[in-house]
Amino acid sequence: MIKFIIKKIFYSFFVLFGVLSLVFFLFSVLPGDPARMMLDQREDADQIKVINKKYAFDRPIFDQYILYVNDVSPVSIHYESSEAFTSLSNNKYKYIKLLPFKNYSLVLKLPYLRDSFVSVGTPVTTIILRTFKTTFVLALSSIILALFLGIILGVISAIFKNSFIDKIILFISVLGMSLPSFFSAIIIAWIFGFLLHNYTGLNMTGSLYEVDDYGRGSFIQIKNLILPAITLGIRPLSVIIQLCRNSLLDVLSQDYIRTAYAKGLNNFIVIFKHALKNALNPVITAVSGWFASMLAGAVFVEYIFGWNGIGKEIVDALNKMDLPVVMGAILFIAFLFVIINIIVDIIYAWLDPRIRIN
Repeated sequence: MIKFIIKKIFYSFFVLFGVLSLVFFLFSVLPGDPARMMLDQREDADQIKVINKKYAFDRPIFDQYILYVNDVSPVSIHYESSEAFTSLSNNKYKYIKLLPFKNYSLVLKLPYLRDSFVSVGTPVTTIILRTFKTTFVLALSSIILALFLGIILGVISAIFKNSFIDKIILFISVLGMSLPSFFSAIIIAWIFGFLLHNYTGLNMTGSLYEVDDYGRGSFIQIKNLILPAITLGIRPLSVIIQLCRNSLLDVLSQDYIRTAYAKGLNNFIVIFKHALKNALNPVITAVSGWFASMLAGAVFVEYIFGWNGIGKEIVDALNKMDLPVVMGAILFIAFLFVIINIIVDIIYAWLDPRIRIN
């Protein structure tokens, strides 16, 4: 198991390095002057020159790439003297010195994703972590709702195969998959947040944290989670229903299930103790993929409901050409996908004894 995890981490390193390289060179060719963005309307020639030198915008693109990789890498070179070779990250992060040299040191640190162009002086890491908390709450609530209802409805649909109940559940599943996220978000917000507001008490827009009208700070507003969580969970719910139904029907047709019935075990024990566990592999695959994409930020849902998550932050950063925030968010999302894929592979081995990790 340890050998398997180390192998996965090794491959994941190259995946993340590829994403980092692609993101850097892709965004480096976009139009716009970062120095002017940072200075806004206050720029003059001398200030622009200072910013370009400070952030290495005046260097060749390959030098900028090396500096960015050095900043993002957990093991990196920390320059003691800026005259040796400009480091954008000096004095910007805490580090543990591993190997000291004459003008620089090899250090261990958390990845430094630089500072926002728009919110000057604000680290990108701070922005990502602040918005990711609300996205994580929304994604986790949505996937738990979808998983709980999806497995129950999928099992019911499989038990009552080809019955009226089965057809109703499948109709709901197909309808849920066919609805675009932005359309279902608008409809749900309008019906439950506007038309039925007097009965539901729910708002059309609102985030997890709201500011108190009397100046007593912010507070958590759980009711604002209900509508976006339901909206975000509709499509994974539909997928889980069909996957659970089809996989369970396939497992129920196998020989060991017929043997279990022949031994006199009742339907409940056969399905929930023997069949369901082996039928969950495709469900886990779907759940992991959906959960990772939700953590990446449900852009439409967050934007329509005014949910201040990482998806909405990425859209706002793109509109403002705040490239460090966009690049940092993409790298963070890629890291999440890698971690989730490793966890899913481990769960596979636990769910199905036939899977062997070599």
